[in-house]
Amino acid sequence: VNPCSALHFTISLSLWADISKAQPSREDHWFYQKQGRDAMDKALGMLQDRDGWKIEVKENNGDVICSKVLKGNKKVFRLEAMLDASVDELYDVLFRKVEEMHQWNPSIQKIRVLERVGPETVITHEVSAETAPGNLIGQRDFLSVRHSCKRQAKVYIGGAPVELEAFPPQSGFVRWVADGPTCLVIEQSEESPNRSRLTWLLNMDIKGWLPKSLVNQALPRAQLDFTKHLRRHLSAGGALRG
Repeated sequence: VNPCSALHFTISLSLWADISKAQPSREDHWFYQKQGRDAMDKALGMLQDRDGWKIEVKENNGDVICSKVLKGNKKVFRLEAMLDASVDELYDVLFRKVEEMHQWNPSIQKIRVLERVGPETVITHEVSAETAPGNLIGQRDFLSVRHSCKRQAKVYIGGAPVELEAFPPQSGFVRWVADGPTCLVIEQSEESPNRSRLTWLLNMDIKGWLPKSLVNQALPRAQLDFTKHLRRHLSAGGALRG
């Protein structure tokens, strides 16, 4: 069950002027908000189903990545990590200041909020960092709806791919497509309000030429790298700036 299902939204749209001068309709607002809530529903349902998970990686610092095979031989990954930051600090870094993520995560070139379709729902355009010469995948970009909800000592951030007529695939990039929703859950540690457990469901299909076996190795590696960069950012006091 989505913990945010009873949350009421007020619509406040801020459209990036470089994309389109046309104002999306009220129906568009409702559609993207619903898409964000539905993505969170589905992702949380996967996390709450504890059957079928197998450990893929267990790090010395306590980080654990598990995987599960869904119908169609699709593999999803669940990261669990303890971080030295409060729920509010992580919410600030991972949602409110999402456009600053490239400053501390070298795998991202930039993230831009294209539309705000509610106080807790945004559409973002993300560009991955440049790849090494000869890499067949190439530089990729993403269009996503991101929906968040804060309840007591927990924060939920769900995401899913979207399409915008005003923002088609960009020249020189491969548009990344995810088959299913993703979700972050940030929960206050029982030991300290200044520590939090991060649970990240990664549900993505690269849709490229790479063998599935290589993709299934790369995705958990990307989760561990992300957590490493996030820890470095938090230790430098990044969550407290601004």
